[in-house]
Amino acid sequence: MKPREIGVIMNGVTGRMGTNQHLFRSILAIRDQAGSAVVPVPVLVGRNPAKLAELAARAGGIRWSTDLGAELANPSNEIYFDAQVTDCRFEAAKKAIAAGKHLYSEKPVASRYEEALELYRLAEQAGLKHGVVQDKLWLPGLLKLRNLVETGFFGRILSVRGEFGYWVFTGGDGVTPQRPSWNYRREDGGGIIVDMLCHWRYVLDNLFGAVQSVSCMGATHVDRRWDESGIEYLATADDAAYATFQLAGGIFAQFNSSWCVRVRRDDLLTIQVDGTHGSAMAGLRECRVQPSATTPRPVWNPDVPSPIDYWQGWTLVPNRAEPENAFKAQWELFLRHVVFDEPFPWNLREGAKGVQLAELGIESWNRRAWVDVPETPVYSREEPDTR
Repeated sequence: MKPREIGVIMNGVTGRMGTNQHLFRSILAIRDQAGSAVVPVPVLVGRNPAKLAELAARAGGIRWSTDLGAELANPSNEIYFDAQVTDCRFEAAKKAIAAGKHLYSEKPVASRYEEALELYRLAEQAGLKHGVVQDKLWLPGLLKLRNLVETGFFGRILSVRGEFGYWVFTGGDGVTPQRPSWNYRREDGGGIIVDMLCHWRYVLDNLFGAVQSVSCMGATHVDRRWDESGIEYLATADDAAYATFQLAGGIFAQFNSSWCVRVRRDDLLTIQVDGTHGSAMAGLRECRVQPSATTPRPVWNPDVPSPIDYWQGWTLVPNRAEPENAFKAQWELFLRHVVFDEPFPWNLREGAKGVQLAELGIESWNRRAWVDVPETPVYSREEPDTR
């Protein structure tokens, strides 16, 4: 069968994540691999012609444009992908839907829950395919964790503990910061609660159980940073979040997210799951398990050195296949969803759930209270909107 070519508008991919994960390691990798049933034909769109031209040349001379309207009007472009800063995403995505383009978006899909719901409603009513990047579901470590859940390794799951983050340099100490300065300005859409609770929503919902309520505290631990031009600025957004979630089935989950923590764990993200029959510790790529039969029996005695090495006694879960890039894996599924109508449950409704949880996390922080998570509406393509 001859591969099906499909035009993809890629808006806002000149940043680190968009360039590396979406353009080079996903779209161009899919285009160049043998046997691809769907071959994406990208066009880069953005506001900075110099950056676009440089990136397009690095990518082998692909097309680029600063005129989003013209590219949306081009019938050869069937998919619109958005990786802009969050505050710019809603209006551009609305224009793409109005132009009849299938929509694939980075998260958060919008700055506000109501905006995210509107995108979902509009895409459904237009009969368009839509999806949201939920890349962590395809990380090798979390795929192994999912398999353990599905095969009943844990017995009854009791709790989930997540630790995420690393030290992001301020820019004022001679070391280049690893993240852009807008991440630390609330007025520009920054904040780790908005960023990371969207991730934890889909991880928890898909692997362990639907999130039913949240208790969250945020903090701005480092209030002075230096931007890309070396100019000092006031950090107005939260750079750490400490959240607890109650899930369906009586499971409790805790996630610490911080740009102000120095790593002493197996990976930049670790998730520990404890169950009646065993436990597991997963990172980005690896996963280790300790079943009940090999669990040591500690006794509290701080007066003598512990006879137990707690790093031992965990068995590495082997790879069943060569790990795939998580972003590329989801891109391939979305492309097949558009072309062959194959299932793709990670849609704009799922993206809206992430924005909802982030908003409720901020509400919990402001109120210093537990907040319940309401059900997200379902919009049907066959039925008119009755809001």
